[in-house]
Amino acid sequence: MRADRLVSLVLLLRQHGRLSATTLARELEVSTRTVLRDIDALSAAGVPVYAERGRHGGFTLLPGFRTELTGLNHDEALALLVAGSRRGAQAFGLGSALASAMRKVVDALPEGQRATAAGAARRLLIDPETDALARRLVTEELPDAVVTEVRRAVFAGHRLRIRYAAAGRDPEWRTVDPIGLVTVRDQGYLLATRAGADRTYRLSRVLAAEELAEPAQRPEGVDLDLAWQERSRRFRAGGDQVTVLVRVDPARREDLVGSAVAVLAEGGDAEGGAEGRLRLEVTFQDPRHAEWALWQLAASAEVLAPQWLRDSLHDRAAAIAARYAAPSPEPTPSA
Repeated sequence: MRADRLVSLVLLLRQHGRLSATTLARELEVSTRTVLRDIDALSAAGVPVYAERGRHGGFTLLPGFRTELTGLNHDEALALLVAGSRRGAQAFGLGSALASAMRKVVDALPEGQRATAAGAARRLLIDPETDALARRLVTEELPDAVVTEVRRAVFAGHRLRIRYAAAGRDPEWRTVDPIGLVTVRDQGYLLATRAGADRTYRLSRVLAAEELAEPAQRPEGVDLDLAWQERSRRFRAGGDQVTVLVRVDPARREDLVGSAVAVLAEGGDAEGGAEGRLRLEVTFQDPRHAEWALWQLAASAEVLAPQWLRDSLHDRAAAIAARYAAPSPEPTPSA
């Protein structure tokens, strides 16, 4: 790991000329103290890196210094396979590996092509953080240790023990046979089987993971695209699932979508004086899940159908209002 970081540090200095310890620390995702130790290690190994003092100082390499491009490591190769979207790399915990791999690719280009490639890259923008309506796209934050453990079990073909928090339920441990990883709309999923039955787990709800030594019980070959389509179809047609038509404040859209099983339709809603709100048709696992999810959104969402869910939320709100209608029976605490 440290060898990869030292190579990345040299490549950063080659490509940018001069960088401060703070900038290097941010790029390499380490502390400035670690950067200073790495600089010392490079100098001891004969790499001509030196410090320039002053307000605009930093670390730089002697002009003309080159280093042989080292081979891509396993994670960097995987990052390039999903590099069509940086968000895809983030969903599988490969964001830093992607950055390191791209630095090596740029450094491997002939001298005359390097500036041209860098200029072209600045003319392209893929998956910005906000869409055309200025709505911020939320990317799930996944703990590196958890995603790394899940990824390792998937590629090694080992069983996996995860602590999973399903929507509206307490977290619990379960042992699964991992099949593959899928990213959809910036959200990562683990496709697996449990006791022979197909299961799909959202990575952001995996609180802990442990790769087991036991081989996973799974087929040798798999068509992930076909498997995802089939599971999505079954999800949408689930036995106890309920479909809800809801009007929601755009600021709470991600909360609604994040708790739903699937989004069947989405669009603007200008009816009933609700201009600026969104109208979504979503599915939930069962009636209890639907009521729990919509209650969390309070006045930011309004269920339009089915009527039984409107009635249920109305009754719950009325009970809360009645509870707080009268003054508190307890004396006011002293200041």
